[in-house]
Amino acid sequence: QVHVVESGGGLVQAGGSLRLSCAASGSIFRINAMTWYRQAPGKQRELVAAITSGGSTNYADSVKGRFTISRDNAKNTVHLQMNSLKPEDTAVYYCNVRIATTYYWGQGTQVTVSS
Repeated sequence: QVHVVESGGGLVQAGGSLRLSCAASGSIFRINAMTWYRQAPGKQRELVAAITSGGSTNYADSVKGRFTISRDNAKNTVHLQMNSLKPEDTAVYYCNVRIATTYYWGQGTQVTVSS
């Protein structure tokens, strides 16, 4: 069994920063991709940023240059540094972890950006 837990969400003013963290625990041999998604009210869940076990990254166009994803393979953690936040970044942010062919989701953490 694998457990995924996000932390670091909160309320911040536009232009501010937040750092999200995600930790995976349990029966883990090797984590492949670690990905952050977000879902705003009334909208579909969308990919924000992803990172492979080798460190290759991919970002949504809307966050390029503002968000940075990083991971610590030894600790099975992934982080999302979010700078220059905008009200449109308001959403529940979810961590997704791929181990072999199975995907595991966390419960999500709320990020609210006030204008």
